[in-house]
Amino acid sequence: QVHVVESGGGLVQAGGSLRLSCAASGRTFSSGAMGWFRQAPGKEREFIAAISWTGISTDYADSVKGRFTISRDNAKNTAYLQMNSLIPEDTAVYYCAARGARAIGYSANAYDYWGQGTQVTVSS
Repeated sequence: QVHVVESGGGLVQAGGSLRLSCAASGRTFSSGAMGWFRQAPGKEREFIAAISWTGISTDYADSVKGRFTISRDNAKNTAYLQMNSLIPEDTAVYYCAARGARAIGYSANAYDYWGQGTQVTVSS
């Protein structure tokens, strides 16, 4: 069983920054890709960013490209999402997900394990 826990959400003003963390346990963390998704009220869960098992490959949704950075530290079994230049439209519950495959996945169905989510609220 894999356990995924997000942290680091909160309330921030537009233009500010937050860093989300995702701690994974229960398996060899470095063996699979990790992803971040978000879900705003009344909207579907959407892909934000993903990173391959080595950390060499990353990809982002167009809406966050240039503002968000995904990274991972396999020694700490942790993935991160650095969010800069936040805008009110970034307000959502952010979810971390893990998958057994090494390559990046873009759909929610591609991921096997999910955290409980952390709220990010950006005020104008």
